[in-house]
Amino acid sequence: MKQNLLLLLGLWISLLPTRAQGVLDEYLQMGLENNLVLKEKNIGIQQSLLALKDAKSYFLPALDFGASYNLAQGGRTIDIPLGDLLNGAYATLNQLTQSNQFSQLENTSEQFLPNNFYDARFRLSMPLVNPDLAYQKEIRNQQVIISELDLAIYKSNLIEDIRIAYYTFCTAYTAKGIIASSKELVTQNLRDNQSLLANGRGLPASVLRAESEVENINALMIEAENREKNAIYYLNFLLNRPLNSPVAFEEQSPDWSQISALLTEEDISQRPEIKKISTAQRIQEISLKSSQNYWIPRVNTFADLGSQAFDFEFNTQSSAYIFFGLNLGIPIYQGGRNKTQIKRSQLDIENLSNQRELLTDQLDLELQLAKNELKTNQAAYQSAVKKLESSAAYLRLIDRGFKEGANSLIEFIDARNQYTQASLQKTINAYALLKAQASLERQLLTQTN
Repeated sequence: MKQNLLLLLGLWISLLPTRAQGVLDEYLQMGLENNLVLKEKNIGIQQSLLALKDAKSYFLPALDFGASYNLAQGGRTIDIPLGDLLNGAYATLNQLTQSNQFSQLENTSEQFLPNNFYDARFRLSMPLVNPDLAYQKEIRNQQVIISELDLAIYKSNLIEDIRIAYYTFCTAYTAKGIIASSKELVTQNLRDNQSLLANGRGLPASVLRAESEVENINALMIEAENREKNAIYYLNFLLNRPLNSPVAFEEQSPDWSQISALLTEEDISQRPEIKKISTAQRIQEISLKSSQNYWIPRVNTFADLGSQAFDFEFNTQSSAYIFFGLNLGIPIYQGGRNKTQIKRSQLDIENLSNQRELLTDQLDLELQLAKNELKTNQAAYQSAVKKLESSAAYLRLIDRGFKEGANSLIEFIDARNQYTQASLQKTINAYALLKAQASLERQLLTQTN
């Protein structure tokens, strides 16, 4: 029975897992669709697009309706001496005509503030010369690009995190299977020693040692189960679903051709982090041009079509009006604010240039560290495979010798422990290699999805 279990365990552990094209990809797609931060950043992109649309609208004519109604009493007045000016002439005319056709007038006084007066109008306005509008439109366009790059950065990080979380789950799941197989071996060994002791051929110390091994395996099983649970919780957290949701296991293995290609790749120019700083630098350059063109006149035009009169009267001949105008603005002196703004924009450009250089060096360093990590894990995995093969062969020899009485129980337990540890180490190194590959793919932006 022991030999059959060993053969099954060796066959199961030696099979190289196949890299998921199903389960892992499904989880990646689920994470990209359900992640709340991604949804938030998508909303940010939509807001940036709306801001760009607003900037474009300022180039179009604007039509507004406005109305005012005034009630007034008191205030400044103007005296109009109509009686003093005309009554003498009217009296003479009445004498000449022997009539009262020309009545006498009284002097009047009119207040400047209009009382019971309305003014309603439609105003059509449009900018003719305003370079600020073109600069603002371009800035809004660049801000849309920054929002899209923020989304790309987070998406790349999320893909890496989901892959690593799934590999961590696979490590714990596989380790639990190895420990379960080892538990069967030590349990069978305990039964054999108890049988030998009952038949007078065994030693109590051997039974106690076998019982200790069973308890040790039980402790390892509890630890493996807790690691698996924690991995499931974290993966479900990234997928934005209930923490206790079941996770499907699908075996994974390194893609050696892809690893070789990754180790020869050096291009990081397409990293969104670099593009983001370059875009921010572009925005500052646009702002600098806008500041440097402060002296260009701003010209706007408007036309009013309206009506104004007292007592809400409306007459197309007397109250209706059309009014056209131009507005011209030229800055003459503003306390040096324009020059200060120009200097500030120049310093911002210089600062972003330094940040871009620093970021490029940092990303290049991270790339080289990721490559070295992948190489290290590649060597460790190959070493673990050879160690597993050696420990499996050693366990088969010791097991045969133990049955024949040539080897002691301690030697058998030691051989079994070596095999279990080698199996676990191979699993750990295999998925550590996959994690290092996922990190390098993130550095080179060769991730799928």
